[in-house]
Amino acid sequence: MEALRLVLRYAHLIGFAVLLGGAVAQYVSGKIRINPPMLWGAVIQVVTGLALAAPLRGGGDKEPDPVKLAVKGVIAVLIFVMVFFSRKRPEVNRGHFLAIVGLTLANAAIATFWH
Repeated sequence: MEALRLVLRYAHLIGFAVLLGGAVAQYVSGKIRINPPMLWGAVIQVVTGLALAAPLRGGGDKEPDPVKLAVKGVIAVLIFVMVFFSRKRPEVNRGHFLAIVGLTLANAAIATFWH
């Protein structure tokens, strides 16, 4: 069970890297739009996040804080919705794009600093 959790965590981190990396690459290109890696990263983040939030059978101290999971889940779904419904636009608003990046970074900060 621990190996599965570690693989899911690894995939979750890859989803974060793909989402943020796709956003940074798109931003420096000069044309602000949603690219396929951003969509894939958002999907990976939501799917692996849901799998990681599933209660562990062993119980103990490894159970994550439900409030933290709810906050991270809401942010992840919000990011996914913002990416999904903007993916076909030739160009998106700069504020909308930066909000996606900011929420992505905020979600990583919550995962890191909220104990």
